Amino acid sequence: MTLWEYVEDRWDLIVFETLQHASMVAQCVLVAAVLGVLIGVATYRRARPSAFAIAAAGVLFTVPSLAMLGLLIPPLGLGVAPAVTAIVLYALLPIVRNTVVGLQGVDPLLVDAARGIGMSRRRSLARVELPLAWPVILTGIRVATQLAMGIGAVAAFVSGPGLGEQIFSGLARLGGANAVNATLTGTIGVAILALIFDGVFVLIGRLTTPSRRPATGGARG
Repeated sequence: MTLWEYVEDRWDLIVFETLQHASMVAQCVLVAAVLGVLIGVATYRRARPSAFAIAAAGVLFTVPSLAMLGLLIPPLGLGVAPAVTAIVLYALLPIVRNTVVGLQGVDPLLVDAARGIGMSRRRSLARVELPLAWPVILTGIRVATQLAMGIGAVAAFVSGPGLGEQIFSGLARLGGANAVNATLTGTIGVAILALIFDGVFVLIGRLTTPSRRPATGGARG
């Protein structure tokens, strides 16, 4: 059976697993984005707390994915819970780091000007600092999404939902019928989803980031 025949024969299952994978990644990245931005906002003004937040997220990131998933089995069991928890934990580092870097990179003169016209610290954060830091924060979310795609596939190790089931079932019976087709289907599906999500973030960036056009000079004599 060719790869295309395999996909046609199991089309409904593959579409279902693709939607599961996309939904899981989207929801996990949303949770990680909320947590990561809140952590960044809470710590960026002070060097030690921000460094600690980035370092803590970095330590979690260095744990191998299979080891992380294995450690989550005793408290959370198998299925969605350990998969979602692992994806959120891995997605935190780029979001926290980029939030801190983006907010710290805002020109202090602009912040002082905002405060000088009567803005409170919270209003200055919401109206000046976060919008200016948004492109950097969005880049962190974009990177986190690509990481989540890969970790989501590995999450099939703990019976997590998504295309990882195709990959793991194929690898488990290498040499058997359709083992390579299953592995390729899952791998290609994850890659296609990653490209689609990345394209969505490029579009979001264009829609939410003001374009900066160089000022045009007067007529030349």
